[in-house]
Amino acid sequence: MKSNSNSSSKKTAHTTRLNKFIANSGICSRREADMYIAMGMVKINGKIIVEMGYQVKPGDDVRYDGRRVISDKPAYVLLNKPKGFLASVKKGTYKKDVLELIDGATTYRIDPVNSMDRTSTGLLLFTNDTELKIKLKKATQGIHKVFQVVLDKNLVQSDLEKIREGVVIDKFDKIEVDAISFIRGESKRKIGVELSTERHRAIFHIFEKLGYKVEQVDRVVFAHLTKKDLPRGKWRHLNEREINLFKMMK
Repeated sequence: MKSNSNSSSKKTAHTTRLNKFIANSGICSRREADMYIAMGMVKINGKIIVEMGYQVKPGDDVRYDGRRVISDKPAYVLLNKPKGFLASVKKGTYKKDVLELIDGATTYRIDPVNSMDRTSTGLLLFTNDTELKIKLKKATQGIHKVFQVVLDKNLVQSDLEKIREGVVIDKFDKIEVDAISFIRGESKRKIGVELSTERHRAIFHIFEKLGYKVEQVDRVVFAHLTKKDLPRGKWRHLNEREINLFKMMK
């Protein structure tokens, strides 16, 4: 392997560190990019680069394993999802995809950080920041989420206590909530649930195990993000403070 003797590690306002450039493309995380660079799998303008601090300049032809790398600027969009649209972390073509709702939000390809079925509503975060996606998926991360759940009948107190203790779905599968309570001023069909688990449809599994049908699930809090000033079906870009709070998470 050989490195480009003319490569530069000096950062300017218009350059991007190589591992960040690769990570922004969605191929991998920065740590994985460092590994690929060290293995000699990255070329810039036809030359192998093994310098970790190499700064990519506008117009540079960056290739990983022979494929052209197009790096997008990180984008972060929050949607208040309405019913009827599918959010999938698997790339594909779906009828009434949530991507239709954020059309025009950015020129880059951004995807939801987690799945949400057509019947569920509420906060849904989109980004092309690969490192953030990996961070949010870690089970130990414990992303705080609050849901408002509507059931087909009143939740009895004894079942509420069972949920607080954790519901055993089958012999080796127990789902625990962070908190659960009735919503003040509402009927006992409407429940507030706080969760940290990333398990898809966990709320449905909990209530269905106890004999309830879930009629509506609305995510009203996701980490430090809320639905304030964000009507159903509308989206907005995250501000700098909100982005930095995610980046500070460990």
